[in-house]
Amino acid sequence: MSTAKAEAEMEARIARLESDVAHIRSDIGEIKTDIRRLDGKIDAVSDRIVAVRDEIASTKIWALLLYIALAAGLFGTMARGFGWL
Repeated sequence: MSTAKAEAEMEARIARLESDVAHIRSDIGEIKTDIRRLDGKIDAVSDRIVAVRDEIASTKIWALLLYIALAAGLFGTMARGFGWL
C-alpha cells in the first residue's frame, strides 16, 4: 500500500469524523432547545399545581366552617326539641 493511498484513506476517515461531529453538535443544539422549551412547560405546570393546592386549602377551611355551622344548627335544634332552650 502506498503512502499516498494511506493518506487519502486517512483524509476520508477524518472528513467522515468531522461530518459526524458536526451532526452531533447540531443534535445537541436541538436537544438544548427542546430542554429549554420543556423547562418553560414544567414551570407552567408547577404554577398550576401550586394554584390547585391553594384552592384545596381554601376549600378545606370552608368545609370546616360549614361543618361547624351544621353541628351548631343540629345542636340548636336538639336543644329546642328537648326543651333546653
